[in-house]
Amino acid sequence: MAKKTAMKKNASKKAAKTSGKKSPVRKGAVAKTIKKTTKRTVAPARKSATARPPKGPAWQWSAVETAAAIRAGAISAVETVEAHLERMHAVNPRLNAVVVDLGEDALRAGHAADRRRAKGGELGLLHGVPITIKENVDYEGRPNFNGVPANKDLVAPSDSPVVRNLKKAGAIVIGLTNTPEFSFRGFTDNPLHGLTLNPWDPNITCGGSSGGARSAVAAGIGTIAHGNDIGGSLRWPAHCNGVATIKPTQGRIPAFNASATAERPMLAHLMSAQGPLARHVGDVRLALEVMSQRDPRDPWWVPAPLTGPKPKGPIKVALAKIPEDMAVDPAVSAALRQAADHLERSGYRVSEVEVPDINGVWQTWCDIITNETVVMQEAGMLKVTSEDFHKAWGGMKTKANALDLKAWMQATAARNGHIRAWQLFFEEYPVVLAPTTVKPTPGPRDDTVSAERVQEIFWGEIRFISAINVLGLPGAVVPVAVHDGRPIGVQLIAGRYREDLALDAAAAIEKRAGVLTHRLWETMA
Repeated sequence: MAKKTAMKKNASKKAAKTSGKKSPVRKGAVAKTIKKTTKRTVAPARKSATARPPKGPAWQWSAVETAAAIRAGAISAVETVEAHLERMHAVNPRLNAVVVDLGEDALRAGHAADRRRAKGGELGLLHGVPITIKENVDYEGRPNFNGVPANKDLVAPSDSPVVRNLKKAGAIVIGLTNTPEFSFRGFTDNPLHGLTLNPWDPNITCGGSSGGARSAVAAGIGTIAHGNDIGGSLRWPAHCNGVATIKPTQGRIPAFNASATAERPMLAHLMSAQGPLARHVGDVRLALEVMSQRDPRDPWWVPAPLTGPKPKGPIKVALAKIPEDMAVDPAVSAALRQAADHLERSGYRVSEVEVPDINGVWQTWCDIITNETVVMQEAGMLKVTSEDFHKAWGGMKTKANALDLKAWMQATAARNGHIRAWQLFFEEYPVVLAPTTVKPTPGPRDDTVSAERVQEIFWGEIRFISAINVLGLPGAVVPVAVHDGRPIGVQLIAGRYREDLALDAAAAIEKRAGVLTHRLWETMA
């Protein structure tokens, strides 16, 4: 990790102690409010006599609150960055969530942001807001390690689209977060940077592959964390760390790594998505808008609107019936019932129904991703990865069917039928409420125990997460409860390009369940 940056502690402490009323955030009005504000000519970058920042230290504020406070002159971008760097240096040594400290660059960016505001320049939606980036997308001038030491020469010639969009919106990157080798495991550990811990409990996993991102944002390092998801890598760690996220529809957020030595195969691209993680659903919604801006380097990007027509009458929610072979822990059942109750009390109509062939959908995902990887990537990956990676990957393959060319074409054709069935299902039930996992969060390295344990996790526990990737559907995760000191989240799934419906339902749950990371901070030293 790079050398820690010397920070102006007095200014940071002053900002942390300043208190005031929280800025009210109306549902569905976040981006509109910020956009209107950014069009104004702003005053010089000194604190306004009337502007009052939110309560608590600056690192505890939401991204929406932080952007508004900087814009109003209640705090400078530099002070905000300093507060987050101080938090990072306080808690990251025991978590190992941020593996590249970009503090010096972040402070320079903070000064530039304050100069821009002082000159009256137009400000982006995330002007001066500290964030983190997962170390598996291109960050200009740095190696794209993706958890693999052998990738040291894959130096990014330019920022990936998602990084470029975040920077264009004024976000300030304070660090890069950890990911497993080739981002292939659901547990975040690698020979380059080591194991990332869960801030709630070091005896449970922080998830993967975006485990570093989730651990960081839950602990208060950055307001928004970037991640990506091909089999649950946004939603699974969000559940493990008690934060919110959205896996967008395929094509919503552009993706490309110029450092890559070859193009990604088709189905891997169709099942993968970039996305945000944050402590607040409102921040997830705002980050989604920023990340979704066009980039011509991604031929699959779709210029779809971020909001669609509201369903007529009360929105019907399908509480997904759990397959009989999945043994559900009582705490998970209670969390699902609690989430359903929150939705009912918010005006939704929830019914427990069977969703279309969740078992067949998951098997199609497993067969497609495994066979594509075996043909296109496996030999090269196994040459440069650890024994732990070999164990985990070997376990992932045990549930997949080996496909010849004809079977492969049949599997990809079956994918179309699954998507159609779900789209028709959404005509009656626009939102599906489903578990993230049906079991308590496992240990930090459970996927290295045995092939049988890996199969048990992916098939027996998180089936409702990985299955959604092959459908290309949006899925949000929002925390609902804490059981035995560990967070439990639920998943909200909606139709193609209807992230708004999934996030609306997640926000309704969050309004009643609260933001769980506030409880976490009370227990952290």
